[in-house]
Amino acid sequence: MDEAGYRLGMVVAFTLGLWEGVIAIVYRAFTDKEPGVMTAVNYLPRPWCYVAGAAVVVAAAVVVEALDRGRKRLPARRDA
Repeated sequence: MDEAGYRLGMVVAFTLGLWEGVIAIVYRAFTDKEPGVMTAVNYLPRPWCYVAGAAVVVAAAVVVEALDRGRKRLPARRDA
């Protein structure tokens, strides 16, 4: 995978983590909108939707960090 692939993966993971985590929690806490496909964690009952949203944010951060480490090691792999 080249640098563009790593960066694309990081953008996708960050966007999904932001949308399914933070934005879903904000929708649940501050609006009366019904859950939808884009805020799937809001289908869970009240305390568990917040736990699931936080887990999504943590998982996205782990994926972004792993992809960033791989992107930083890319020049060393090219030289070998």
